[in-house]
Amino acid sequence: MSSFSDNNFVKKLGELNNTQQSIQTLSLWLIHHRKHSKTIVQVWLREMQRVRASHRLTFMYLANDVIQNSKKKGPEFTKDFATVLPDAYKFATKDAEEKVKKSVDRILGIWEERAVYSKHFIEQIRLCKPGATSVPAETDLKSQRKKKVEEYVVTLKKKGFKVQNAEKSAPPTKRKKMDEMPSLREEIEAMPKDETQVVPDAEELVKRLADLEHSASSDAAVREKIAALPPEVSDINHLSKITDKETAIKLFRQVEDACILLSEYNFRLNAELEERKQVGKILYDFLTCQKEQVVKGEEKLQESKQRLEKVGVPGISSHNDGASSTCTSKRTSVNDVADEWDFLMTAK
Repeated sequence: MSSFSDNNFVKKLGELNNTQQSIQTLSLWLIHHRKHSKTIVQVWLREMQRVRASHRLTFMYLANDVIQNSKKKGPEFTKDFATVLPDAYKFATKDAEEKVKKSVDRILGIWEERAVYSKHFIEQIRLCKPGATSVPAETDLKSQRKKKVEEYVVTLKKKGFKVQNAEKSAPPTKRKKMDEMPSLREEIEAMPKDETQVVPDAEELVKRLADLEHSASSDAAVREKIAALPPEVSDINHLSKITDKETAIKLFRQVEDACILLSEYNFRLNAELEERKQVGKILYDFLTCQKEQVVKGEEKLQESKQRLEKVGVPGISSHNDGASSTCTSKRTSVNDVADEWDFLMTAK
């Protein structure tokens, strides 16, 4: 497979046609070079603006293929394409035939159905269409936020998480002080032990620990967005500075967008916390099991040593040294797992 360069990519885009084979071939080449995803996305958008209107749909098909087929490899293209899709949608639908517009909208519909991007983000892209209403009605914005929250509730419930229904919940009670609340470690250690539970699978444990590295609390992009929110979305004093309807609508949209962003992130954090509890319990059980095996191994070693000493078997010292080395190696492995446990319990 040829190496990546801007010129190579531009040349391949020039050779791109509207056949499935052509799109998939270039898509595979781009996914192979996903470490250049930021450059790829920028060149893609630049070249899209240069081609004739009828050919821009092919560029959208290419983006769709790359975004959907690269998800298993990593999130690079999904995130990087998101930064240019509003502009790309505007270019793809500008001066385009109605058939082309419907095809582009169909791509957005697929992303929405398959949860490639959030419904809110898809709606923001659609607002970039020439002639679209730039300011959605107040009820639409509220319904978007409500739907977004409901989607995350359904997702969490499917995964087995218990989510409290805000509409049916009891009146809020006074929160416990932070120092009175149990830590994650204490919660896990207080969980009742299941005597029938099988030994946790090491491969599954490693996979779930690796998945936690890409959890909500590690999502720097979202945290940066939250940190960059303007002060007027949270400071009520800014309401006194509103002098006209346009300013009020702008502030309203900012507040609604901030609410949707925070609601989504809070649900993700809640899901992460539940996942950390589950993984922590598995890790705790795995660690306990390994420690028990080490203890049993040392007991058997001691019994064997005593029996061999009674019968006066020669070479017992070297035999025991080897066995002790095995137990020491296993104890070191258990200590490594214990270090992973400590990391999980102290992670943000």
